Amino acid sequence: MKNPLLRPWLTEKSTKLTEQKGQYMFQVKMDADKFDIKKAVEEKFGVDVVSIRTINCLGKSKRQHTRKGIIAGKKNDWKKAVVTLGEGQVIDYYAKPAEKSEK
Repeated sequence: MKNPLLRPWLTEKSTKLTEQKGQYMFQVKMDADKFDIKKAVEEKFGVDVVSIRTINCLGKSKRQHTRKGIIAGKKNDWKKAVVTLGEGQVIDYYAKPAEKSEK
């Protein structure tokens, strides 16, 4: 699979997890599994991943009342991953990604 990471998920809750437990949240592709996510995080940021938890988030249903009737729709489903790093390791979202070493 290509890179399953879509973007970092920066909220108050994720920031609190980062400060207290060294856990980081990412929005990932729906078909990504834990092994793909671990490999992508380790390659991109050059850190050791201890554990990963994934959450499938269902999109909300939306309704809009108009003159012509009710328009119903739904937001897309998405998936997020909570990544726990090794002791003393951090991810800097704003720095350049780690250089890939050639073997």
